[in-house]
Amino acid sequence: MSKRIIIAGSGFAGLWAALAAQRAIHLAAQQQNIEVLMISPSPNVDIRPRLYEAVLENMYPDILEILNVVDVKYVAGWVNEVNAVAQNLVMTTIDGDTQRLSYDRFILATGSTGYMPPIPGLKDYGFSVSTLEDAKKLDQHLKSLANKPVSAARNTVVVAGGGLTGLETVTEMPERLRSILTETDIRVVLVDSSAEIGSAIGDEAAAVIREALTELGVEAKAGLRVTALDATGVTLSNGERIETETVIWTAGMRANSLTAQIAGEKDNLGRILGDAYLHAPEAKHIFVTGDTVKVPTDNLGNFNVMSCQHAMSLGRVAGYNAAAELVDLPLHPYSQPKYVTCVDLGPWGALYTEGWDRQVQFVREEAKKIKQEINTVWIYPPVADREAIFAIANPDFVIVP
Repeated sequence: MSKRIIIAGSGFAGLWAALAAQRAIHLAAQQQNIEVLMISPSPNVDIRPRLYEAVLENMYPDILEILNVVDVKYVAGWVNEVNAVAQNLVMTTIDGDTQRLSYDRFILATGSTGYMPPIPGLKDYGFSVSTLEDAKKLDQHLKSLANKPVSAARNTVVVAGGGLTGLETVTEMPERLRSILTETDIRVVLVDSSAEIGSAIGDEAAAVIREALTELGVEAKAGLRVTALDATGVTLSNGERIETETVIWTAGMRANSLTAQIAGEKDNLGRILGDAYLHAPEAKHIFVTGDTVKVPTDNLGNFNVMSCQHAMSLGRVAGYNAAAELVDLPLHPYSQPKYVTCVDLGPWGALYTEGWDRQVQFVREEAKKIKQEINTVWIYPPVADREAIFAIANPDFVIVP
């Protein structure tokens, strides 16, 4: 009787889970006995790490040819319910049909979504770069500003959140806004609740970030929060009001809501605390990967973050292990001790660090070259060649400098 692995999600983790699962199945010569099925709204990878950029071309590459070449079946739809006891799920196709599918192993790789807290006016007047649709909406808005009368509100952009996405977004804005408005009288403000901008990534890296912000003319307001938005401005926690028509929210992500249906302990981001093999420990035959799982990356107390760097490796391990359990291959524990950070800082350049203590290795143009390589090559899906895919779909493979 044939067996089935179902993967929910086609992002970084979902794609590599599918490829790694098929690699393991081929190693065991069990292609005729095990089906790998992926479910997602469309067969694409959302290149979310690049959505802060002004040019949004090739941010949603199609992976259907890749799935076909390794014999992964694809169904366009959404997983709505997961029943770990019965080992089945309910999905809705894009045509609106509802189906119940059984599985032998299930891999939750549905990623994360941007979190917008209940701040007055945020949903009505705030923008984000958490999805391609959001990024396109922001781009259309920015371009529309050129058709409006000159005003302080028109010429000002406020970015809320000083994490990596916030930094990459805000450092693009001065040049982007000037090119749209064809004038130099613009204002770009970064608001962050931390006592000091960049403090979360260490003193040395933070000093580099502040240098870049200063040179780019970005105003940094630390120790403050956005408390309200309206059509023409934003209010901060100290009572200050900034006249602006553009507030970009980058503060926070949450694991996909399907994690709530999987038994087990969750962290404050909604991620399931997985074991070393990426099982959901309290849900039999379910694996959690990418942004849906929290798991140690090493033996030093470090855990994965919501990033493609970790999602791609987590996907490989989850996919391999799900298949390995069905074909009697040894399981592979997740381990990713090397951690790097490469932050794009707009025209100033970039910042590249290594280690969880963020030791600065390269800055400005040297770091920018690494960032461009990451953004245009490393994080993109592989070519549709089975042998080439299987050569890099093993659970030990890690793409870092």
